[in-house]
Amino acid sequence: MLEKPKLFLNLKQFWFSMLLLLFLLFIRLFFIYSEYKEFKEKPFYFTEVEVLEAYEKTKAKKKYTVLKLYSSDLNLNFFTTTFIKPQKIHQKLRMKLFPNYKMKFQEYLGTSFIDSKVNEIFSEERNIKIELLDFINHQHNNKMIANFYNAIFFAQPINKKLRNQVSKLGISHLIALSGFHLAILSSLLFFFLRPIYRFFQQRYFPYRFDLLDIGFIVLVVLAYYVWFVDAPDSLIRSYMMILMGWLFLLLGVELLTLSFLTTISLILLVIFPNLLVSLAFWLSVIGVFYIFLLLHYFARLHKFLIILIISFGLFIFMLPMVHLIFPLTSPLQLLSPFLSLAFNVFYPLSIGLHVLGLGGLLDNLLLKLFTIQSIQSQLLLSPFLGVGYFLLSLGAFYSKKLFYILSFLALAFSLKLFMGFLVL
Repeated sequence: MLEKPKLFLNLKQFWFSMLLLLFLLFIRLFFIYSEYKEFKEKPFYFTEVEVLEAYEKTKAKKKYTVLKLYSSDLNLNFFTTTFIKPQKIHQKLRMKLFPNYKMKFQEYLGTSFIDSKVNEIFSEERNIKIELLDFINHQHNNKMIANFYNAIFFAQPINKKLRNQVSKLGISHLIALSGFHLAILSSLLFFFLRPIYRFFQQRYFPYRFDLLDIGFIVLVVLAYYVWFVDAPDSLIRSYMMILMGWLFLLLGVELLTLSFLTTISLILLVIFPNLLVSLAFWLSVIGVFYIFLLLHYFARLHKFLIILIISFGLFIFMLPMVHLIFPLTSPLQLLSPFLSLAFNVFYPLSIGLHVLGLGGLLDNLLLKLFTIQSIQSQLLLSPFLGVGYFLLSLGAFYSKKLFYILSFLALAFSLKLFMGFLVL
């Protein structure tokens, strides 16, 4: 069997390309830094913003509203506060912003806090997205369940109660739209479009290649979907991976390599430099890295076995990386790989049920899942151990012996996390 050509012919080509991309990233950051300096120097700005999230908090017995906003003319995501009730906040606002000269560059690049004043609340415009959100909401009596579906369909933020339960279950990757969701959606589109395409192909254009034509249609539909749900960081990375993967697949280039993942990641950073400070982006890149690592050693197995290995292997390998940032540990997180497997069926099924207006059929089952009580503990992995684990992970790509050591350490860490709950 002939080997597929590699993305780069040699290390010299690879490093030259990486240095070129890093240089372009540096240029982009230089211009953004100039914008940042200019932004801080002005005493105030008037801008129209889109409300991404609004929720109420209490401090010193006083209630106030936290707003997460996006200004398209400033290309800025930021938080602010107001005493206006969340119920009175509509999708569009006119704000007066008061930049803080102490704002750091990484805050400007990511999501900062900016003092502000609400000058005007625009009347809410009905659009297709609001109509679809209402269509979903009307199929559920429980607000938390409706919030869950709006999150997995339209990337809507989840409330605090649901967020806590999702963390306990270890299924944040199922709630935040990512490549997992795009893979299921693209499979659905291929499933429905291919028979129609084949019918016309056999009669009118037998010389055409279905992967090219259907793939292009699927990519256009997915691109619209990513734009429609306001392009979350993890979804941008996933879409670009699918797009570049499709192009390289047509060219016959080998895909499951570190060079491919590194190249795509740097291209994304050049196009969207704000991803540099996006935790969701980096976690998604690390997740894809471990998927590539597992496929590197198990790609020749039966597809069903590969799915099982990825579901359970990814869970085990990601635990040390996740616990560098998130200390929460719960025995319910052991359900995560099983729920990930079930999600492959649940996601398309739930889409179909909602299209038919029967979205509430699974509410009781979900309500039981999201109200399970559990003990929990806190454990943070030291950065020193995290760096060592990541370097070992890189080495595991090139050495089977290191892969076995990595697997042993990841499994040992998993046992350390969860064995304590058995004693209790």
